Amino acid sequence: MGIRLCELAEGWAKYWSTPAAPFWWRAAPPMAGPWPTPAERADVVVIGAGFTGLSAALVLARAGRQVVVVDAGAPGVGASTRNGGQVGSGNQKVRVKTLIQMKGERKAVELLREGIEMLDGLEALTQRERIDCSFTRCGRFRGAMRPEHYENMARDMEDLRRYVGVESCMITRSEQHSEIGSDLFYGGSLLPNDASLHPGKYHAGLLDRVVQAGAAVHGGAPVRGITSEGAQHTLHFDGFEIQAKDVLVATNGYTKNVGAYFKKRIVPIRSAQLATETIPAQLIDQLMPRRRVYGNSNRVFFYFRPAPDENRLIWGGRANHFTGDTVLAAYSHLARDVLRTFPELRDVRVSYAWSGLIGYTFDEFPHLGRTPAGIHYAMGYCGTGVSRSTHFGRKIALQMLGETEGRSAFDELTFPTHMFHAVARPAVPAVETWYRARDFTGL
Repeated sequence: MGIRLCELAEGWAKYWSTPAAPFWWRAAPPMAGPWPTPAERADVVVIGAGFTGLSAALVLARAGRQVVVVDAGAPGVGASTRNGGQVGSGNQKVRVKTLIQMKGERKAVELLREGIEMLDGLEALTQRERIDCSFTRCGRFRGAMRPEHYENMARDMEDLRRYVGVESCMITRSEQHSEIGSDLFYGGSLLPNDASLHPGKYHAGLLDRVVQAGAAVHGGAPVRGITSEGAQHTLHFDGFEIQAKDVLVATNGYTKNVGAYFKKRIVPIRSAQLATETIPAQLIDQLMPRRRVYGNSNRVFFYFRPAPDENRLIWGGRANHFTGDTVLAAYSHLARDVLRTFPELRDVRVSYAWSGLIGYTFDEFPHLGRTPAGIHYAMGYCGTGVSRSTHFGRKIALQMLGETEGRSAFDELTFPTHMFHAVARPAVPAVETWYRARDFTGL
């Protein structure tokens, strides 16, 4: 049956029987093994069978390369089938004016334009490959948690329109019930061309096209290390090895055992989501009348949407001091945020709850390129990975093929590490607690 949102929010039980698996797996379960041992040699080994790795593998296999894709678990079992299915234009985590101050106007405009290319490219891919994943340009409403947030958002929307022509509008607090049935926000911004999809079905469709293109995909194959000698790379697994001319690391928040270069640059952060039982159509139409994707303006933000073609609510945010998928404390704060926004849902039950890792970088930009050892990579999506990962996978594959079309505005960005990188991972809960306190106080 699942626990009611009010019970989850108030901590009435330590454990509950809600399935600790993504809602998306119901319609698109992960591919099951057993998996045969991969070939001993390949032109390219792609580490990670998520959106990035599959997008790259599709380009490489269709170009005639012998491609082996490996994943520590079932293909796509990580963030690619655990995310919220919200598809943005890949805009940066900072305001346009801040981006210009950081990178200069010319580079900032290049980065923003490529963000638009990411969204358009994903739509084109789903249409060209005929991937049935409920892709729709539903639009995104982002609620302002404070009046000053609304003013800042309005200026940022003006800058987006001025510099790159992104269509947007501001929704005042008196008008916001046309967008959302909540009094929590002080108005908000609307990006009508942002989109949504079913991430499980999108991954399944992409995986199918990769296999059809001739790539070999193997789950249950965690990499234990990589040895590079000149132009040759040896990947070490449990009981076997693969030699390859090229290697692509496409593991994002699940990066492990692929070298110190990546360990110093990627910080995994856990995000959690829940899905409710079916909600009466009249009520969900009242709460989300336009059936868009939604978020808010806090530093530690939450995000939500209706399920594709169903009257369920999908709600996500940072996992609160995460200790396990079946532990109440991991999800109770999500329920509290739901009820702050939609108190009408207090008696609605939670049907699914799950979590996954996102890959954060120290500069909050995604990165692609090649390490000094000759290992290619694409990662660091900082929580906005659906469009970014698909785009970066394609771009890095084109670069590996030597195609000029592979050029990206992100090529010239230095992939930074930090002097305190060793303590970054354990420090995440403390940093998030500090951010939550600042969100609460408005500082």
